[in-house]
Amino acid sequence: MNNVQLAIHFFLQIAVILLFCRVVGAIAARFGQPQVVAEMIAGVLLGPSLFGLLAPAWQQWLFPWDATQTLRDTQSYLFPASQLGLALYMFVVGMEFRVDILRKHLRSSIAVSLAGMVAPFVLGAGLGWVFFHHTKLFPEKTNLAEAMLFLGASMCITAFPMLARIIHFKKLAGTTMGTVALGAGAIDDATAWCLLAVVLASFDNNRSHAILNMGGGLGYVAVTLGVVRPSLGRFQKWLQRDGALSESGLVVGIALMSLGAWFTDLIGLHAVFGAFVMGAAIPRGVFARDLIDRIQPLAVALLLPLFFTYSGLNTKIGLLNSVFLWGMCAAVLVAAILGKGVACYLAARWAGISNREALGIGTLMNARGLMELIIINIGLQRGIITEGLFATLVIMAVITTLMTSPIFEKLVGTAKDKSDVSRRV
Repeated sequence: MNNVQLAIHFFLQIAVILLFCRVVGAIAARFGQPQVVAEMIAGVLLGPSLFGLLAPAWQQWLFPWDATQTLRDTQSYLFPASQLGLALYMFVVGMEFRVDILRKHLRSSIAVSLAGMVAPFVLGAGLGWVFFHHTKLFPEKTNLAEAMLFLGASMCITAFPMLARIIHFKKLAGTTMGTVALGAGAIDDATAWCLLAVVLASFDNNRSHAILNMGGGLGYVAVTLGVVRPSLGRFQKWLQRDGALSESGLVVGIALMSLGAWFTDLIGLHAVFGAFVMGAAIPRGVFARDLIDRIQPLAVALLLPLFFTYSGLNTKIGLLNSVFLWGMCAAVLVAAILGKGVACYLAARWAGISNREALGIGTLMNARGLMELIIINIGLQRGIITEGLFATLVIMAVITTLMTSPIFEKLVGTAKDKSDVSRRV
């Protein structure tokens, strides 16, 4: 396809993706699942795992896909559009993040975060050792240390953007449970990305990459919160008009988000972290409120479903074609649940959080979702993992995220009694 044909075809793809996500969402809602979980499933269903299996010619026509990347195809525009959606959404999450509540519950967040990193990392690294020696789930050019580090990082990551949407869906924003889970999830994911930086540096035989990644990330946080945030506070009145955000204010906000995403992506951290930290730096009040109101509908309704579809097009569940491989998939799932959900529950109890709230935190932290898809997409694109391991980790991400809502309702309670188990502060 030429550029004009691709642009026209893209409109058809958008219509199919959005409508299909809503249909799956309507079905998922009957089972208590939020729309974001439905979109994750819909993305897999639109890929070769179902649509491509039932109607391969139609699937290839709707989503032309060139594995060699020598031709212009769906990848050339779906990937950047999906990354824009992720960055915009994480910018909104950053603006909604309650730093004041996190400070109050910092000890609990750190305890939950440490448990949610160490336990699944150890289990994931152990599975990486087994897979490296007894399967072909890692390519030959991936060495043992890289395999163990990558799978460990993949297991200890939390679905931070998805966690934020689930917390919003269940009206837990601003509660002890929601804030501790978000704080721990943010720390976990930042650590997981640092581990990924080490893997990529080893894979590229470039240790300076990891140093730049971690040092640059800390510097970015310091400058954004220490310089950009107070500067915006002094000049925000110039970006408002008649008690509302002006068009110039909207442009400045999106430009700052883009610069943050660009810089963190440039130094090896994913763009979503730059967008999140920049969102946290936006002054609360009219500026943040109106930015959220203008950005969130577009990011959530249009752009995020594109990312799930992009990931789904890379997922080939049919590659798990033996009892042994499905057994390895089950081992990954069990290790993920024990290492994340159970460990975070025990850490929350140790930190003095009530049993029901600790159960809720453990359940929320166990969801992998969006961030898992991001990190394993990078692993697949860089050739660190095979398509078979990619499919295994997608299944783990989908199941752990699907588990979240029903188990949360069972262990913690329904919406009407959340006020009793999740104190607002």
